[in-house]
Amino acid sequence: MTDTVAGRVAALRNDPATSGLRRSLDVYYGDPERDARMDAFYARFVTRGDLVFDIGSHVGDHIGSFRRLGARVVAVEPQPLCLRALRAIYAGDDRVTLVEAACGAAAGSVRFHVNSANPTVSTASSDFVRAAEGAGGWEGQVWDAEIEVPVVTVDALVEEYGVPAFAKIDVEGFEDAVLAGLSRPLPAVSFEFTTIARDIALRCLDRLAALGFDRFDVALGDDKSMTFQRWVPADEMADHLLALPHEANSGDVYCVSR
Repeated sequence: MTDTVAGRVAALRNDPATSGLRRSLDVYYGDPERDARMDAFYARFVTRGDLVFDIGSHVGDHIGSFRRLGARVVAVEPQPLCLRALRAIYAGDDRVTLVEAACGAAAGSVRFHVNSANPTVSTASSDFVRAAEGAGGWEGQVWDAEIEVPVVTVDALVEEYGVPAFAKIDVEGFEDAVLAGLSRPLPAVSFEFTTIARDIALRCLDRLAALGFDRFDVALGDDKSMTFQRWVPADEMADHLLALPHEANSGDVYCVSR
């Protein structure tokens, strides 16, 4: 993390207008060892000069990793507070393009459920909000506001910016809708899953298999370490996700196409 980014993050931490992001800024910035692990992990998918889509950027720590690897980043984020932080952190970086929207199955707009106390889990999925109600580990999470946000498809992003070498999708239970807006295989994709909404992950696997993705692995939580250390087929990945204990909570499935 450069001194410039560190200074901008510090300013955001001390700005009352972005106090709702302080926890996220503390977790995702200022840990050089975490940054190094992220960079080493994503280097298998991203090389200098590549284009990357970061769909669901939140406060942009993944943007930072992709930029350190030398990639050009199209960052898609609908939350005004997060966009304020992203503009501040990556001000002046012409290799980062911010798209102020959610990704979905079709262009238009969607009602977005905001969790003011924990914006990390804000979501465009009302099903996800319902799944969290009463679920272990999700106690105290409240989606206390709704906003209308524009929707863009991955296909539209590809048409405007080009084919990405890698697309990271982390949108809290709206991943299947994002993939419904993609009609072609990409070299590599990741999507987040949660154990409270495994049906969404299964729909994502079905969609990706239909698009031609045929090799999968998974990393649990924020641990940038693959579980299988080899590529497995979609049905084996589905069985694995269904067998995970509830306490596993979340992770990211990584997918590549031939």
